[in-house]
Amino acid sequence: MEIPDLIKQRLGDEALESAVNLGDEDLVCFTPTRTLIYHGEGLLSDDSIEVYEHDIERLDVSEGRRKAAFTLTYVDREERFTVARDRADPVLERLLEGVLTVTDVIDEGESVEGAFRFSELTLIVTDKRVVKHIGTYLWDADFEEYPYADMTGLDFEEGSVATQIVISVDGRPQRIKAPSKDARLVRRTLTEALFEFYDVDSLAELNDLIGDDEDEDGDDELGSSDIELDESITPLVSSDEEVETVDPTADARSEDDTGDFGITTDTSSDDESGAGEPVEKRGPDRHGEPAVDPEEIQTMKSRLTTLTKVVKRQNKLLKQQHETIDELVEELKRQQ
Repeated sequence: MEIPDLIKQRLGDEALESAVNLGDEDLVCFTPTRTLIYHGEGLLSDDSIEVYEHDIERLDVSEGRRKAAFTLTYVDREERFTVARDRADPVLERLLEGVLTVTDVIDEGESVEGAFRFSELTLIVTDKRVVKHIGTYLWDADFEEYPYADMTGLDFEEGSVATQIVISVDGRPQRIKAPSKDARLVRRTLTEALFEFYDVDSLAELNDLIGDDEDEDGDDELGSSDIELDESITPLVSSDEEVETVDPTADARSEDDTGDFGITTDTSSDDESGAGEPVEKRGPDRHGEPAVDPEEIQTMKSRLTTLTKVVKRQNKLLKQQHETIDELVEELKRQQ
């Protein structure tokens, strides 16, 4: 691919890392800190170039039937460019690579292997980590990352509608749901990156190498509250979780009323059938066993912490949306 002279003049001391051909003579070129869009000479216009810095606050992409629009939000302004829809994916991957490098999310030289958008979930696979972002924008500073070096397991649970990707980090499973139509590509991209990172050839070999020796059942219980997204955000607390939730104060009140603190219904039935036994035999159960399992309390605390983080994140997004609406209202007033 021949690089136009106008692009070479604008590069300065920076190296050209990659480029995407947009058709005819148009190009999108990428340096470590900038995206340069070149428009070839037309019948009524000279060739031209647009430059977009990678030091952005937010990134969003909207797709129409023929075009994909990229909106870059900076501290003091917002800029926008469009490309053909069938060129959007390679442009997005290279743009994200530049943005994540400039904002110190990934290391210099780290490459983006794939970027996937499922409603309000953005999943970015690099050659060293998985980055997950949840929100109305495709990307902003509120994200989570799972470095490959910290992973202790990888699994895929296939369903008829969605596939659940289970990434274990330091023994704790993190679950992400991807629509079935995209799951195969996500799986291939993620496994190829991990296989290359650990120099293995199969998922079984990978899990044998990085597997955690801790009790998997305990890990699953602690990880059951992880946020799962398909093509829309699921409720903060599902109906299943409501059924399993234990109210320690309610249990204590109930058991104080009955006088059998920490004794199950089955034990009470046994006591009734053996009424001739001394009552003192129940003494150790009354004071020796807590009404609520400490591990269950810890699980509840973990769920509460996770839900609190999600609520804070959503409140932040709502605040940003209100600010945007206020700006639009002011802009409309100025135009009238």
